[in-house]
Amino acid sequence: MNLQDRIAIIGLTDTGMIRKKNEDSIGFDSALGLIVLADGMGGHRGGEIASSMSVDAILDALQRQLPKIKPGRTDPESGFSMESVCIQEAIESANELIFRAAEVNPEHYGMGTTIVVLLYYNNTFSMGHVGDSRCYRLRADKLEQITKDHSLLQELIDRGFYTEEEARNSKNKNLVTRALGIGPQVNVDMQEDIVLKNDIYLLCSDGLTDLVEDEYIYLTIKRFSDNLEEAAKQLITKANENGGKDNISVMLCRIDSDFSTGQGWFNRLMARFD
Repeated sequence: MNLQDRIAIIGLTDTGMIRKKNEDSIGFDSALGLIVLADGMGGHRGGEIASSMSVDAILDALQRQLPKIKPGRTDPESGFSMESVCIQEAIESANELIFRAAEVNPEHYGMGTTIVVLLYYNNTFSMGHVGDSRCYRLRADKLEQITKDHSLLQELIDRGFYTEEEARNSKNKNLVTRALGIGPQVNVDMQEDIVLKNDIYLLCSDGLTDLVEDEYIYLTIKRFSDNLEEAAKQLITKANENGGKDNISVMLCRIDSDFSTGQGWFNRLMARFD
């Protein structure tokens, strides 16, 4: 099913006020309902290369594999949809690609990138992520972070060493515990859930969330819910006004109409009780 007229997607990326180059990469395929965001790291253009490689490789793999999937198929081992399996495999392949590229080029040793991949199908989303780039959902006037950062700071919060408020002022914000390209294998967090009409999803790099409060993000998306490009511009402008110390990437997606094919996450769940 072509989702171009059922889901609105926009994406903007900005170098910020301090960095000389943009190591973030974004990409999407409106027809497939596919969105990808990466935030690179590493010296001598390494982060820029890693993020670009990951976005290009994942888009290419999923554009080839997703049209071959029959709706409603589930992986018997994981219980996830085959769409989710494809996302996980694409991220793992991108990880290996970046790792091998760094091995053969000493200048790029240690390069890596975060990744968030979001796919819509059959009134459902599948999402895979690694690192501290985030996905939020605005539903019924509530903004919810639906990814969990793979970072040292998040681990310290989980263990009770920091409150959420204290964490905002920590100097350990950017120490990620997982990233693509750092090792030959990577652990990918996968999620599936139903989507509802008028849901708005935000994918962003930490250049936004380190400098802009969730409350401002919520109010901006709500105010400009009918103009996603303006919402993204306002968020990037606010991050730059607050210092713009990092690259800033914002991708927004609004669910405008039903795109059910009759074999979705909810139906698969209910089928288990038949």
